[in-house]
Parts: sequence; structure tokens; C-alpha cells
Amino acid sequence: MSLERAPAERFEDLPDYDYEANYVDVGGPEMAYVDVEGEGDETFLCLHGEPTWSYLYRKMIPTLSEAGRVVAPDLIGFGRSDKWPDQDDYTYSAMYDTVERFVEELDLRNVTLICQDWGGLLGLPLAANTPDRFARLVPMNTGLMDGSQSMPDIWHDFKDMAAEDPDFDVGQLVEGGCLSALSEDVVEAYRAPFPDEDHMAGARILPSRVPIDPDMDGAELTREAKATFEEWEKPVFVLFSDSDPITHGSRDYLRDLFPTASEQPDVWIEGGAHFLQEDRGEEIAEEIVDFVERT
Repeated sequence: MSLERAPAERFEDLPDYDYEANYVDVGGPEMAYVDVEGEGDETFLCLHGEPTWSYLYRKMIPTLSEAGRVVAPDLIGFGRSDKWPDQDDYTYSAMYDTVERFVEELDLRNVTLICQDWGGLLGLPLAANTPDRFARLVPMNTGLMDGSQSMPDIWHDFKDMAAEDPDFDVGQLVEGGCLSALSEDVVEAYRAPFPDEDHMAGARILPSRVPIDPDMDGAELTREAKATFEEWEKPVFVLFSDSDPITHGSRDYLRDLFPTASEQPDVWIEGGAHFLQEDRGEEIAEEIVDFVERT
């Protein structure tokens, strides 16, 4: 199977992101990741979603690293990671397997999972299936989709645009998913992983892989994760922004699902849209470090 990888020079001189890429084989493709040693004993695993990459966590890494190691991978098909050129390769199961392999290869333990969008769709079931590796969970603007919920119209519009629009612009999409104004060089940083259409397979098809039907790939895995989480005793801090039209409705459900979530402050991140790490990254990192300290 041939693989694509965006040229390294596209990631040079990005604003506020001078982290080197490390690589690990996750079953064929290599997954890129940032690994910041940090000053404390914690391990933070930061999982991004569609169609961003670990650059999304740049505002959070400095504060998180004051409390411990920060590991921020790029999902296969995104960022500096390898990409499958064929949309058919981007199944839920294939994406899940690469994240599972990543955690195993790095042998991550005592993990505080920070996950948003697809980062939660993949990371939360992984935590349910490998609980010994995870100490805490921080779901942000995400959900556990298994076909029992409905998705808002704006999400269906996005799914169709990603699949069909010949001028699908990742940078413009990320900018539109933020409340804060992004500089042009930041917008270009989100475009960096996609030099041409040959690199766009994952970004285009992944919205269509969200398990919105009970029979879709990934739905059963998610249902099993929900059952596990109903008995979950480890600390969970559900941390959503107040202005995300896509995932807003999932917040209270998740907070009710996890038995320990109600033990944490009932916090909405004000002034944040779907990409809350971009809008309010520094504030979110402080909330998470406080969460770690009190648990």
C-alpha cells in the first residue's frame, strides 16, 4: 500500500510550534507525534479531531508540561503523519487500531486523556478497553456516537461539503470553527498537511465514518464503551465550550454518563467554538492542570 506524507518543509517556521516530529510505526503507516518531557509525573495524551492536527494543542502544551509529559500525535491522514491515499482505507476500525497501536508502542501509562472531536470518538473507547493505562479523562467537544443519537443539520452540511466540495479548504474550515480571529499564518499552518488533493482522502471521508447508524463500523465498540463508562470510577472532567453548534448537545449526556463527572466543577469554556483549543487553549490547560491536582 502506498502512503503519502506532506513534505517536511511545509511545517517549517510555523507560528508558536517549533516541536520536532517523532515517528512510530502503527501497523504500516507511521504516526507523527510531539513528545514534551515536562516537569511533573503526569502523562497527558492530547488527541485532535477532523481535520486538524497536533498544532491545535500548541497553546496548551506549555502549561500542561509544567505538570508532566505531553504527548500529542497526529492521526493517520493528518498533520505530519503518513496518509492512506484511498478513502476506503479510512474506516473507524482502522483509525482506532492505529491509535491503540500508538499507545501500546509508546507504552503510555497513568494517562490523562485530553480529547476533542474524533479524538474522543477514538480515545474514549480506547480508554474503556484499556483502563489500566488511563488515570483520568477530559472529553471536550466530542461524543460517543453509536447510532442512537441524531446529529445537527450543520454537521450533515459539513459532512457533505467535505465529501463533495472541490474547493474544500481545511484552513478556512478551522477558521470558521473558531470564535477568535486567526492570523493568516495560523490558517496556513492548518493547511500545511494538505499540499494537494492526493493528501485529502482522510479529511474528506472521515466525517462520513462517524457511527451515526447502529450498524456502522464502530457503533458496537462505542456501545460497549458506554456500558463500561456507566461503572467508571476514575476521575472525569467534561469540559465543553459554550458556542459549539455541533457537539453542544452531547455535553450533559457525557456528564451524566460518567459517575464521577458530577464531582468536578460544572464548567463551560466561555468564548469557545468547536475548536476550543484554538479559542481558549491557555484557559483550558489551566483548568486541566487544576483537575489533575485535585484528583
